[in-house]
Amino acid sequence: MLDKRILNFLVIITLTFGTFWWTFFIFHLPFELNLVLIVIGIRIIASLFIFKDYSLSWSKASTKTFLMKSFVYIIAFLIYAPIFYRDIPIYFLTSEVFLYLFAINFAMYFYHFIMNRSQVQKTKKVVIYGAGKAGIKLEEEFRNSEYRVKYFCDDDKIVQGRSIDAIRILSKNELKKRIGDKKYDLLVVAMPSANQKRAKEIYERLSDYFIEIKFLPSLNEILQDKEFSTQLKDISVEDLLARHPKDLDKEKISSFINNKIILVTGAGGSIGSEIVRQCVFFKAKKIILLDHSEFNLYQIEQELSKENIIPVMQSVTSKEDLDKTFEKYSPDIVIHAAAYKHVPLVEANIKEAIKNNIMGTKNIIDCAVENKVQKVILISTDKAVRPTNVMGTTKRICELYAQNSNGNSTEIVAVRFGNVLGSSGSVIPKFKSQIEKGQNITVTHPDITRYFMLIPEACELVLQAGAIGKGGEIFILDMGEPIKIVDLAKEMIKLSGHTNINIEFSGLRPGEKMYEELLINDSDCNTDYESITIAKSTKYDIFKLNKDIKKLMDCEDEIAQLRYIVPEFNHQLN
Repeated sequence: MLDKRILNFLVIITLTFGTFWWTFFIFHLPFELNLVLIVIGIRIIASLFIFKDYSLSWSKASTKTFLMKSFVYIIAFLIYAPIFYRDIPIYFLTSEVFLYLFAINFAMYFYHFIMNRSQVQKTKKVVIYGAGKAGIKLEEEFRNSEYRVKYFCDDDKIVQGRSIDAIRILSKNELKKRIGDKKYDLLVVAMPSANQKRAKEIYERLSDYFIEIKFLPSLNEILQDKEFSTQLKDISVEDLLARHPKDLDKEKISSFINNKIILVTGAGGSIGSEIVRQCVFFKAKKIILLDHSEFNLYQIEQELSKENIIPVMQSVTSKEDLDKTFEKYSPDIVIHAAAYKHVPLVEANIKEAIKNNIMGTKNIIDCAVENKVQKVILISTDKAVRPTNVMGTTKRICELYAQNSNGNSTEIVAVRFGNVLGSSGSVIPKFKSQIEKGQNITVTHPDITRYFMLIPEACELVLQAGAIGKGGEIFILDMGEPIKIVDLAKEMIKLSGHTNINIEFSGLRPGEKMYEELLINDSDCNTDYESITIAKSTKYDIFKLNKDIKKLMDCEDEIAQLRYIVPEFNHQLN
């Protein structure tokens, strides 16, 4: 600290003597040593002791630094000018202070230029998207890196065309023109308050012009005054595919879940565990976590160990065990997420899938009705629509049982949606693993498409559908437009930065569709929410359905019996 003060002390003395000598010389006035010493004293007091501008780093100087220096010496001028204006012409004092400001800022800028130029060779070009506080701070941090900030980019038309530290602020269109056919090394989106939708839009508009695109993660980093350059993150495929339904009614969900005892089956799975988290968020009174997987149950139990949860390691295929659980905990709401969902594995294990999916669902619904549970929500799938595989057909039978079992005081609804991003059976973890290993990505067919939604979004809409259900409905979640899996694979390769990874086509697997049905066409009526519609009702005598399910459990030709219960089942072995 002492060294900095002495350095600033010497700079003030040297420059003040120099500028006063030069000003006296220009105006042909005799040199007034007393005047110079008094001005030096006032400048030292103002600079070193009142405003403490010696703490401003010259090597990291910005426009703010220059302005602060100028402010300090203008204040000093306003102190000494009234003292001498009777003896010394005011134009003399004004000329000297402007000459001094020029000299001090020139010295600081020259020092900054020499230091930064000598430290790191600028080999990469970067553009900062966002000319606000975060963008300015990032630009300062990049000065001592290999990156040279070529431009700022901002959507605000007021700042477009201006400059920050001699770096132009451009619009997106002007930026594209200036880059042209070349590619810059890095685009940093310095907009910590931007949501995923905004991030996705920027990425889609500018990704072809940059080798890398990174994002400043959150506003908290500004508040904590951390180095932003160490906090930058890549955009993920989840960010690009996120939909964020606009009609999410959290008040409705809260009134549905708050202070209720909730039983979640498959509570350790991808969907089940997020349902549990949502129930914690909406302040359920107690949550019963039911799962037959010890590992999955342990993971979610450890994550939420401080919450009012009760882990129950149990299979939905045991009606006797379920009876005891329902009797012991008396749940108000049951959310049935337990199921075998992986299409090729189900095709290879048909009997187990029928037992787990169909009998498991039947057991849960029967227990709920017998124990007068208020509401049961069945998690279904788009593969239940005109199914071509065993998994989709078992889920369709679950829907039929749910829709036709309403009775007593229990309301039973099903919620149907497509693939969720990041689930254990999703293609995304598989693609990520292949990319990390440097392997080619395997896609079954170049034209295969799927619907996608983030797990939290899907689960929130599941609870919202459950809240508005009266019993007997099959709700359909709007999944947006289907996405080509090959396009998803290409985007993930692009995001990874790998240039040596290709896509290989392995052929459709048993029971796999080229595309899932456009779910909205299967809807019969709308709800108050655009993201949720209701499927056409299908009547199936419940006594006959029970007999048909019993026959399915005992028969030799399960495929024939599945087709009997679900006539639209068109089994594709590919």
